Amino acid sequence: MKYNSGFGSHFATECLEGALPVGRDQLIPGQNSPQKCPYGLYAEQLSGTAFTVPRHDNQRSWLYRIRPCVMHTPFKRIQSDNLVRQFSVENDQEPNAECHATPNQLRWSPFEISSEKVDFVQGLHTICGQGSPSSRNGLAVHVYTCNTGMKKKAFYNSDGDMLIVPQDGDFICKTELGNLEVKPGEIVVVPRGIRFAIDFEDGPRRGYVCEIYDRHFEIPDLGPIGANGLANPRDFLYPVAAYEDIEDRYKIINKYQGYLFAAEQGHSPFDVVAWHGNYAPFKYDLSKFNAMNTVTFDHPDPSIFTVLTVKSGNPGVALLDFVIFPPRWMVAENTFRPPYYHRNCMSEFMGLISGGYDAKKEGFVPGGASLHSMMTPHGPDSDVFEAASNEELKPLKLRPDGLAFMFESYLMLSVSKWALEKSANSGGKVLQEDYYKCWQGLKKHFDPSKK
Repeated sequence: MKYNSGFGSHFATECLEGALPVGRDQLIPGQNSPQKCPYGLYAEQLSGTAFTVPRHDNQRSWLYRIRPCVMHTPFKRIQSDNLVRQFSVENDQEPNAECHATPNQLRWSPFEISSEKVDFVQGLHTICGQGSPSSRNGLAVHVYTCNTGMKKKAFYNSDGDMLIVPQDGDFICKTELGNLEVKPGEIVVVPRGIRFAIDFEDGPRRGYVCEIYDRHFEIPDLGPIGANGLANPRDFLYPVAAYEDIEDRYKIINKYQGYLFAAEQGHSPFDVVAWHGNYAPFKYDLSKFNAMNTVTFDHPDPSIFTVLTVKSGNPGVALLDFVIFPPRWMVAENTFRPPYYHRNCMSEFMGLISGGYDAKKEGFVPGGASLHSMMTPHGPDSDVFEAASNEELKPLKLRPDGLAFMFESYLMLSVSKWALEKSANSGGKVLQEDYYKCWQGLKKHFDPSKK
């Protein structure tokens, strides 16, 4: 499959020669002028930012399609019980709130995949989040578990951008602007408003989604690192134009203010013959991340592993950092190499794509997750601490098969009832109620006579 490359670049792509508009010196009156698009196409602008933001922040694309998006029946609300709409916690005024506040360390075993036919949208479940999509403030973290592709369906999110992290099973992310093949070890970002479908041959699929209600994903500034390192812009891949000219009934599902709505139209929504601009979905292969690490001593902060960031209004503080912990060499001397015990002014949601994670010997497995809330202490379990404190420090390739990630946010995340009700003691479900016990074996080593 062919792609455009370069993070945030302006692209121009067409399926049919001459489908894109041309410069004034090439105009042929009545054929390719702005008054009449080539091939009888409709022009449609898709704006991801306000028209008047500074030029370097402006994101928009022009789409040239067989029919405009406006041709659909009225939207009607459909069932969306799996999704949290407002992250207001339960109190006397709202006894039926959809989520709860808890400072406890939380961990989940792999989320179950239904035996019934469930597609990507039907399989979305909210784990935690904060803020409100209607005020364009905050984020939500979901998992998806599904087993069938989206046939004659398309989905778009009016609430925000979606970062999708597959853990089990590959898929085609079919979008208005073209198609992206995505597999575990890669990510895909679909910006607000772009119609897409997750399609694949029937079989189990599982992964994670972070939805941001404000701003867009960026690659982080490199500062003292210099011009190279972390995620390189050229490795972000964007679709080339690919269209369908199909007359059939399609269901269009829209997420709006936390609710799902559905409409119908009589043609494929994937009918864009050409497009140009910089507002588009993209994918990234996490194995291309150029990890930075210490080559002397001490443990760098996890911000050194940031792939994508979403800025807040406070400089240097992220609404969301997407951080990965990839295979890498550990060579630090005189250093406790696993993550140190810490309390953080950020909230940390972690998932595991493959292999293991160096701070947890057991319990944190691929397809599961953990949440360590703001200022809640956490760190390696007791067995990992003892081993790391006493091992001989030689150069070590850390878990060649391991790939973990973290959604880190300055917001205090509330947890959905669905996630809290998935008790490990009720029908084989997945919340690990004994997670706290992994630290209870930490021994007292203090001896005032030993300097």
